[in-house]
Amino acid sequence: MAIKSSIHATIPPLSPRLFPLSKSCGLWVDQIPPVQQSSRYGNTSYRTWHERLTENVESLMLRFLPDDLKPSTVEIIPYFTERFGNSSRIDYGTGHETNFAAWLYCLARMGIIKEEDYHAVVARVFVKYLELMKKLQLIYWLEPAGSHGVWGLDDYHFLPFIFGSSQLIDHKYMKPKSIHNDDILDNFSSEYMYLSCIQFVKKVKKGPFAEHSPLLNDISGVPNWNKVNTGMLKMYKAEVLEKVPIMQHFLFGWLIKW
Repeated sequence: MAIKSSIHATIPPLSPRLFPLSKSCGLWVDQIPPVQQSSRYGNTSYRTWHERLTENVESLMLRFLPDDLKPSTVEIIPYFTERFGNSSRIDYGTGHETNFAAWLYCLARMGIIKEEDYHAVVARVFVKYLELMKKLQLIYWLEPAGSHGVWGLDDYHFLPFIFGSSQLIDHKYMKPKSIHNDDILDNFSSEYMYLSCIQFVKKVKKGPFAEHSPLLNDISGVPNWNKVNTGMLKMYKAEVLEKVPIMQHFLFGWLIKW
């Protein structure tokens, strides 16, 4: 049967200047292998990787900023570096992910990302960021920051479940319960962000899905994707944007005001 077009189909072009950012950061991972250590989480090579990021971040920003906006680096660089996690604690969580959204929002405020780019920002830029973060998590075993354990939506991410459920709204064949069908995950996880996230969870966690991811398992019983997406948005507001332990570290300036 025919399946609705993938997330990469019919996407308007987006300035290619944003794409080398994740590529450069990904190459550094290949150049900085994890060290042998007794503890599983928090490989100290991540600090070396993050140090290289910090050393190069200004030049990365200046690649795509026009001359009149180059002074904005003082504000957007912290959002960019924080989006990859904390180098002292060697952890990553939804607060860091929110910094990536803030960085994109700043680019939109400055006119670098335009409204016609929004679809491509999610389908291309955010997807590349998500791929890089999965690589960092697996190579350096970043500690999940502020994890709720099995009662969290995911150890690290929230936004891809929002974007992914939105992508599947009104899909003729794919339903929330489809995440339990391994054939669907194998064939369509590369096309649908939500399925990709579920497949990654199943890859890194052992045991029955209902036991290691009870919240995602419960959500699969919701009748349609529209309700899933609405619930995800409410949950993100309550569990991330309104959580003091997360937002107490968030920065404000002239682009994102208090």
